[in-house]
Amino acid sequence: MPYAKPLMILVAGPYRSGTNDDPELITANVKAMTDTALEIYKKGHMPMLGEWFALPIIEAAGSKQIGDDIFNELFHPIAFRLIDHCDAILRIGGASRGADDMVIAGREKGKIIFLNKEEVPEVK
Repeated sequence: MPYAKPLMILVAGPYRSGTNDDPELITANVKAMTDTALEIYKKGHMPMLGEWFALPIIEAAGSKQIGDDIFNELFHPIAFRLIDHCDAILRIGGASRGADDMVIAGREKGKIIFLNKEEVPEVK
């Protein structure tokens, strides 16, 4: 069923999970989320990724590498704060405790949860 208004949808998927912090695998995870964001945009919605907000802020705060104290202090909290501004969460990809926790937080906040991008309706 098509939606009458666009939703702001947080795309939640693995970032570091299963990568052993290999930059190429992390880049592939971000690409998967970004490609999904494009599909969501084409359906008429506004996609968001926590990484789009968190990574520049983490860099500005002086983080030197993934997993350092600054990174860990900011990465997930920024994404969780973003949930308050979104209408829905779309969970994609494989195992990810952080993405699963975002879905749990979204449910607790009464957000729409999509577990498959095909579930996201087009805007009429």
